[in-house]
Amino acid sequence: MTNSLGKALVTGASSGIGAVYAHRLANRGFDLILVARNEERLSAIAAQLRAETGRNVEVIAADLGSQSDLRRIEHVLKTDEAITLLVNNAGFGGAAPLLEADVDRMQQMIDLNVTALMRLTYAVVPGFVQRGGGSVINIASIVAIAPELLNGVYGGTKAFVLAFSQSLKHELADKNIRVQAVLPGATATEFWAVAGVNVEHLPSEIVMSTEDMVDAALVGFDQGELVTIPALEDVGLQNAYEDARQALKPNLSRSAAAPRYKVK
Repeated sequence: MTNSLGKALVTGASSGIGAVYAHRLANRGFDLILVARNEERLSAIAAQLRAETGRNVEVIAADLGSQSDLRRIEHVLKTDEAITLLVNNAGFGGAAPLLEADVDRMQQMIDLNVTALMRLTYAVVPGFVQRGGGSVINIASIVAIAPELLNGVYGGTKAFVLAFSQSLKHELADKNIRVQAVLPGATATEFWAVAGVNVEHLPSEIVMSTEDMVDAALVGFDQGELVTIPALEDVGLQNAYEDARQALKPNLSRSAAAPRYKVK
């Protein structure tokens, strides 16, 4: 089958947001490489997508928190010239405050949410530049801009994803490479069980279905958005936030301290 869209590699593709991205991208005409730890789930999704869409779907069982597995996926991204889209979705969260959280678990969160995402992006982007284009979708979270809502390390990892995406967009502006950071709010996935929160206990009015979240994110992608917040109705609020950020930039570095910080 001919394919003008190329191949998309989706991490965390065995359930939740990643699985929905796999379905949506296959139906758009992408061939797929699905990456997650659970090979049985991946294989079931791949078989379904092959039958429904006729796309080529590869499965790679890998734990991106493992250095050796991470290197395997990096190698795929560096060597498979058919790849045109990377969806960095793999990650996990937490709700426990610092005094109750396991610091080793926090380190694992950083390894997956930050280090793996960064290394996979570094693996794929040089090939995109060489081939004249490509796209990176990074799944962040609203806690990137509202870290008080959940665990602080989780918020910090997602703030990294947002800042990293903003920098990538700036650095690659003339390289025909599209970058999108998606900031979901509460979404009905297994995230909450892993984070130690029962999603049924959350107010139903703040929890979006995974399908609705991904569909909205893809509309934002089609519209060329750098930052997509699927739940945000008033885009003026987002624009004002970005305008304020831009207004700060020329005032952040000076040869002398601001007068309000003068020693008296």
